[in-house]
Amino acid sequence: MKIGVIGSGVVGRTLAAGFLKYGHAVTIGTRDPDKLKDWAAEHKGARVAGFAEAAAFGEVVVLAVAGAAALDALKLIGAANLDGKTVVDATNPIGDAPPVHGVLSFFTSPGESLMERLQRACPNARFVKALNSVGAAYMVDPDFGGVRPTMFICGDHEGAKRIVAKLLDDFGWETADMGAIEAARAIEPLCMLWCIPGFAHGDWSPRAFKLLR
Repeated sequence: MKIGVIGSGVVGRTLAAGFLKYGHAVTIGTRDPDKLKDWAAEHKGARVAGFAEAAAFGEVVVLAVAGAAALDALKLIGAANLDGKTVVDATNPIGDAPPVHGVLSFFTSPGESLMERLQRACPNARFVKALNSVGAAYMVDPDFGGVRPTMFICGDHEGAKRIVAKLLDDFGWETADMGAIEAARAIEPLCMLWCIPGFAHGDWSPRAFKLLR
């Protein structure tokens, strides 16, 4: 597939490299092309472009920016460049306040998710929450002794979720579909839970969630 990755931070670079590894055509969008010079030299199959061009390129678009910058990123992309497309939302609504006993602050309330705000801003895009509840180092080919970790997803478009589930399967994840977009209110706080050992105790050892059935 053609995949546009929006964001040149560690998450964006990790996912772009993963998609390249599994045979997809990738354009990574950034506001600072110089930031990606070394990365692009190492990943010669990838193109570097602005946000709007990367989104226009992709059949699937991955939003991999800081949560506080996500709505601004959509403005730079332009809603028309996302119309009818699967948009993987890997963002989290992390606030500016420091963690309290390891618990991050969010700028959303329990009754609303960041993905719901993004969906309202681009109503014709097909948002799917995914890849927000694990560290970048474990997003592609996570190694937990042969046990596939679980990635929780949600969204209102069934076809878009099937596309994302296939991409996750390639990366080494099992997918647990939690249903409609409102489930993002529960999925986004998994980021808080995943981060507590790191912020509270300095323990950033490999870990992921597993749904037992």
